[in-house]
Amino acid sequence: MTMTTLMMKRFMKILLVWLGIIILASLLFISGLYLRYRLIVHVDRRPISHVSPSIPHIPATPELVLIHKVNPFIGTGGYPWVCGHNYPGASLPFGMVRLSPETASMLTGRRALNTSGYYYGDNKICGFSHTRLSGTGATDGGHFLVMPVSVKADLRKADRLSSIRNQGHISRFSHRDEVAFPGYYAVFLPGQKVLVELTATERAGIHRYTFLKGAEPHLLINVCNAMGDGWSTEGYVKIIPESGEIEGSVRTFGTFSGRYGGVKVYFVAEVDRAFKTYGIWKGEVFHPEQRVAQGENMCVDLGFAENDSRSEVGLKLAISYVSIENARKNLKAETGHRDFNDIVESAQRSWEDKLSLIKIGGATEKQTTIFYTALYRAFQMPTVFNDVNGEYYGFDKQVHQADGFRYFTDLSLWDTFRTLHPLYNIVIPEEQRDMMVSLVRMAKEGGWLPRWPSGNGYTGSMLGTPADITIADAWLKGIRDFDIEYAYGAMRETALGPVPDGAGFPGRRGIAHCLEYGYCPADLMDEAVSKTLEYAWADHAIGQLATALGKKEDAALFTEHAGYYRNTWNPETQYFHPRNTGGDFVEDFKPLLLTYLDLKEKYTDDYVEGSAMQWRWAVPFNAQGLISLFGGPDYFVSELNDFFVRSDPKKGRWNPGPYYWHGNEPDIHAAYLFNEAGRPDLTQKWVRWILDHKYDTSYKGLDGNDDGATLSAWYIFSSLGFYPVAGSDVYQIGAPLFREAEVRVGENMLLIKTDNYSPENRYVQKIWLNDTTLDRSWIKHSEIAAGGELRFEMAATPNTH
Repeated sequence: MTMTTLMMKRFMKILLVWLGIIILASLLFISGLYLRYRLIVHVDRRPISHVSPSIPHIPATPELVLIHKVNPFIGTGGYPWVCGHNYPGASLPFGMVRLSPETASMLTGRRALNTSGYYYGDNKICGFSHTRLSGTGATDGGHFLVMPVSVKADLRKADRLSSIRNQGHISRFSHRDEVAFPGYYAVFLPGQKVLVELTATERAGIHRYTFLKGAEPHLLINVCNAMGDGWSTEGYVKIIPESGEIEGSVRTFGTFSGRYGGVKVYFVAEVDRAFKTYGIWKGEVFHPEQRVAQGENMCVDLGFAENDSRSEVGLKLAISYVSIENARKNLKAETGHRDFNDIVESAQRSWEDKLSLIKIGGATEKQTTIFYTALYRAFQMPTVFNDVNGEYYGFDKQVHQADGFRYFTDLSLWDTFRTLHPLYNIVIPEEQRDMMVSLVRMAKEGGWLPRWPSGNGYTGSMLGTPADITIADAWLKGIRDFDIEYAYGAMRETALGPVPDGAGFPGRRGIAHCLEYGYCPADLMDEAVSKTLEYAWADHAIGQLATALGKKEDAALFTEHAGYYRNTWNPETQYFHPRNTGGDFVEDFKPLLLTYLDLKEKYTDDYVEGSAMQWRWAVPFNAQGLISLFGGPDYFVSELNDFFVRSDPKKGRWNPGPYYWHGNEPDIHAAYLFNEAGRPDLTQKWVRWILDHKYDTSYKGLDGNDDGATLSAWYIFSSLGFYPVAGSDVYQIGAPLFREAEVRVGENMLLIKTDNYSPENRYVQKIWLNDTTLDRSWIKHSEIAAGGELRFEMAATPNTH
């Protein structure tokens, strides 16, 4: 053995020792950070009862009952990719403004781990912005970030604010100094010595900042802020000291808005105190007493005189997607001379009215909190997009007038057609009608019915044509007074051929191949199986609508197309199996493989956001046809029951696995399929299992993204005891979670009652609809449209008769 070899071996030993030390030190460091993270997340998850003992805050108005039962922090944390993506801030039902904190990670400083801007595991606040999406996997908004700053020295010294650029002045916070209820949010920032209180009107955010003695009050307004990885251009701002106003605009590019050229947003703000100092930051350079600026990375800096005790600064900021002039009109019309307390009370009453649409009795405190938080989430999005004068910015990049309706955008249709819009058909039919008018306007002004419209453009997100199902569902349930013939023509055109090249909406991708082969060929397109199943569901809805409209030939055509799902069924594997143009099913088929999150298996792109096992049940519109593919109900029930037995009872898992996953849409209807196989007892069993295991009152609270309140609406329906088959007028019956409920059905009332109620009695023995015994496990919308009574007799054991 040579000397060189000995030296090399000695060197390798030393190197390995040092590598071991480095790895050990790294593990200890990461463990320390993890423990610190867990400490913040878990110690501070207890109920919030105060903001700061030294500063009073606005309580909820005592005579309002239901807003006290909402916990806005549910669904704001968990693993980021399965986080509920909800936010705790202040808004009105369907408000254009959603005013909420933006936070940053204590570990990396990264923002928007929760796509709505606020992540429960964070311990830093970057400021309070006015726009965001609710419960989605997309990060958009973050407009006009406001941050209160307390300093002793002149802010013209750039070193006093080291992180002005995109994040504002970051401040640590604790959940123990934080409180929220519908229409109100507050947090105490000890580093800035300021209590932050937020409320909102439909189009304006209302801020109140109370600085403690010894604080020199400043407000920073980051004009060019964009949430997460978004960016902004075309910034403009003007300070008007004489009137205490600031106005401006910016074009922002986020997950969705970046797909159609960015969204232009305008604002006007007014402050209730005279400025002591003012200026504009451009990057890290401060320009004192500068009034007007254009460009990027701009932040307004307003300074105020320090009082002997507390200094209170009020800010009102309204937005518009049309013009600065309209933003000013929105501000004056909605806030006028109203003070903060008056606006808080008005916001509370608006929310109480919405929550009062459904009243429940006999629920536990936990169940009540989950239910009313879910109902609260159900009215946070879509977004009212027109200004107080009715003007809105359309998909054709022109200004239009909304006469006789409110124009809505941010409709997460691929998700919400399943549960949320069916809920609207029952409890808010007038607003649902406005949403249908809005979809038709989008088609008229943009050329096509959208799949996931956001802001003033098509995003093309997800797959299929869920607007077809949403509109058909509304029409079949009695929502009228919108241009159904135009809507139907738009559905028909997209269902029977590709959209032209360059169209703003991608349509049904691969539809020409799907029509040619009777299924979507896996060798010609991605997501082939999922597209086949989704197109079939939409075609079924179009066929139902065609029948209702008296279009017999079309009804037959689309009913035929709705059966194309059978052409991807492989009798040998007993799955919907990717199939090539030659008719052969692809090899190397792994039904338990997720399309993401599973690093042990080969990636597959034939399914969307789920495994072949989860998509195996994706024919709720023709459950009998699905059961027949299994050869009959016995095998079907056995396989479906096994699908639930093998699923993980824990919620919010980093990898939910290939079996039942309540955190995404493809299989969330699956428990109701037992009904069609003659086993309603198993529907009752597994629906209760989901209600008990996949929802709670913690910062997790949900099994995955709420997706614009899709999961929240699932809880609402299932706890009431029935569930919609979207695109039809049918509801599947489950079992009520509560002793009683009153559901507003338009102008009428549906009473849901249970005999022999107790938490242990979860199985239905008999059902009465208006004193008539039901011998079936479904009801039609027409049977409850005028209200009435749905009564259940319950027991602890299944009904075997």
